[in-house]
Amino acid sequence: MARNQKTADEDEGIKPIARNKRAFHQYNIFDKLECGIVLTGTEVKSLREGSASLEDAYAKIDRGEVWLLGSDIPEYAMGNRMNHKPKRPRKLLLHRREIAKFAGKASERGFTLVPLRMYFRRGRAKVELAIARGKQGHDKREALKKADAQRDIRRAMSGRRRS
Repeated sequence: MARNQKTADEDEGIKPIARNKRAFHQYNIFDKLECGIVLTGTEVKSLREGSASLEDAYAKIDRGEVWLLGSDIPEYAMGNRMNHKPKRPRKLLLHRREIAKFAGKASERGFTLVPLRMYFRRGRAKVELAIARGKQGHDKREALKKADAQRDIRRAMSGRRRS
């Protein structure tokens, strides 16, 4: 499954930077949207080195604009005194109608905007943003049980083909 995802990304010219693996464990994902991100020069250079973190990151709608908060892009090693702040808020680029659609869903009780992954597409930095609702403890355990069962089924099926 992961191999197919990698080849599909390569076909579209996507170079992954960071993934928020915890988001799939902690949230139920309902809707996804790709958006651009406003960066400074040293941030882009740091991302090209492949270092970024989306853990504990979330998005917030403020005065008709979407902001990415809590994401960490470390300072560029070769940067000078004009280097960027690693945890600064970054503006996300969306059309007004997309913001309105997302704002309506995200404003409902229990929903939040969570970044899933950050990547380069055709040389431009993009963030995949999702509308999500937090999972309860029993939901997380149930999801882990399902994943274990699927893994066992795949393992049994692959062993069956070899015989």
